[in-house]
Parts: sequence; C-alpha cells; structure tokens
Amino acid sequence: MEARQAVADYSTSMGAPASVQDVVLTSGCSQALELVITLLANPGQNILVPRPGFPLYQTLAHSMGIETKFYDLQPENDWKVDVGHMISQIDGETAAIIINSPSNPCGGVFSREHVQEIIDVCDMYRIPIIADEVYEHVVYNDKEHYPFASVSETVPVFTVSSISKRFLVPGWRLGWVIVHDRAGAITDDMRRCLTSLTQRTLGPCSIVQGALPDILKSTPQSSFDFTTQLVQNNSRMFYELISGTKGLKPIEPAGALYMMVKIDLNNFPTFKSDIEFTESLMSEESVFCLPASCFSMPGFFRIVLCVPKDKAIEACERIALFCQRHYQCDDHLTTSFKKTGKVAILSRITSSVYLLNNVQTGEGNSRIANNQRLP
Repeated sequence: MEARQAVADYSTSMGAPASVQDVVLTSGCSQALELVITLLANPGQNILVPRPGFPLYQTLAHSMGIETKFYDLQPENDWKVDVGHMISQIDGETAAIIINSPSNPCGGVFSREHVQEIIDVCDMYRIPIIADEVYEHVVYNDKEHYPFASVSETVPVFTVSSISKRFLVPGWRLGWVIVHDRAGAITDDMRRCLTSLTQRTLGPCSIVQGALPDILKSTPQSSFDFTTQLVQNNSRMFYELISGTKGLKPIEPAGALYMMVKIDLNNFPTFKSDIEFTESLMSEESVFCLPASCFSMPGFFRIVLCVPKDKAIEACERIALFCQRHYQCDDHLTTSFKKTGKVAILSRITSSVYLLNNVQTGEGNSRIANNQRLP
C-alpha cells in the first residue's frame, strides 16, 4: 500500500492527480504496457502506435492477436505527430492509441498545445490513451514535459512508467500503471480486471517496493540535474560533430537518451539500407549504432547519448572517417563529369571532417579541425 501511495503522490506532484486506488504496480514498464494492452484490446482489434517507435508495442500486441497500425511522427517538425495521418488510421476496431513522449528512439518532447491536439482527436473518436512516459523529466534544451493525464479532462489516460530511466535502476524491474479517468469512463469491472491481470505472475520485488517511497520522495534534485546536464551536453556534442559529416543529418532531440540520424543513402550507393550501413560501420570502425529499421523507420540510425565524452568524440570521428570512405557525389555532379567527357569514378570523396575537440559545458562551443585525428 505504501509503495502504491508513493506512486500516486509522485503523479499528483506532476500535475496528474491520482489516488492509491488508481495505481497498479508491475514488473517494469514493459509489463505495465502488456497489462494495459490486454485490458483495452481484444484479438482482432487494433491499437495505434508511433512510427518510429519502440518495437515492444508491436511485439506485445501481436502476441495477443491484436493488430498494430502506425501513425507517423514528423522528423522535420521536431518529431510531432502527423495528426492528419493519425486520424486516417482510426477505424471502428481501434481500441487504444499509444503515445510516447519523451520519445524512444526520437528524443521528441511534445508541447502542451500538441498534447492537447492529440487529446482532442482521442476525445472525438472516444479512444483511450496509453501514455508511455517512462522518460518523464529526462528533458533538456529548454523543453518541458507535460504528462497527458495533467492535460486531459475527458479522455481516459493509462500512464505507464517505472523507476528504470529517471532513477537509473533498470534492473530493479519496478513499474506501474496509473488509471487517470476524470470523466468516469473506466468501469469498476475494468479496474478489477487490471488488478487480476497482475496476479497471473509474481509481482515486483517486495524489497524494491519497500524502498520505493524513499526513491520517489528523497532522491535529490541534484541527481536529476546531473543526469540531464550530461545527456544535454552529449546531445549538443553529437549534433555538432555529426552535422559536419557529409551524407548524415542528425535531428537534435529535446528529451530521453537518444538521437536519430538520417542517412542520405543516395550518396552511399554501396549500401542498400540503414541495416547494411550500420553493419559496415560496426565491422570497419567498431562503432555500433542501431539501424532505425528496428523502429520501422528505414534510412535512419539511432545514437545513445549517455556514453562517456571521450568515447563519444572518438565514435563521431570514426563515423566521419567511415562516411569519407563511402560517400559519393550527387547524381548531378556525376552528370557534369560525363558532359565534359571525363569518366566519373567516384569511389572515394575527400572532404573536411569536423571534429569537436573541446565542448564547454552548456554552450557546445567547438573547434574545427580538418582531417585531424583526436589525440
């Protein structure tokens, strides 16, 4: 009871009022997602999930015979939801919409206005929201996290989260579902069913449950500030370094622990996909980046932002050298070579490689070095 009350108090302190009766503890956020999908959707129905998005949404749904339909996020618009596309995906069998902000893999953080825009769609079609907010408050670059439950007055919001990300204890496997339902749309039977679903397996570790009130209430703000500042500094560093690499276009995040990078595959004809690109990057330079095909977004790769600074700088240098080796000119340049009667064998392009040799905390200032390896 004390652990559930601590979660309710934690949610209420963020502007999303909750009582102990609204909270169900789970073995991590993954189980929280599984329980809510099971509760809201029947086999043959569908749920809407973001593209790009965390692949576990599909894995869980498909294992229950539930279809998933994508709605697009817009890389050119800070990864906001394409609301028109979301609406086009809704049909009579749509049981829920999963929203993830701050986002994995994009690092997008929705403004209050955009949160309200999505809620209005769900209100119009009477569809509940599953709000995956496990990266709540891992937000930077002057952005602010707005919990969906703090904004919604009419749409039921099932908030799922855990202590794994903000509190940096992923192996402790303690998460929760909070049922936010100001309009009273969720019946008592549904609440009892959610509790019953948790009893199919053993619950989260009782020792961690005992520690949860202190974790949520007594963790100093300085700990959160340190983590956020580290991720923000790395985000700026990665963005500046990769922006100077031909053929790559990073999209600066505002939250979570990741950055997406677009690959201009037209300039890398050696590779047919982001998977081939990242496999070769690993084999040639020992730099591992996850191909965004894993997130249903081909043509991108994902970078993790919480690596040590020296490793991050070396990784970016190796990425730049890899791209130098494989980058080829645009088609219009090839055409101009042909017009002059010259044979265009474009197997290697030498370009200036931008390396960040020094990053000043909070300012992201950099020094440019042409083809200069780091010491």
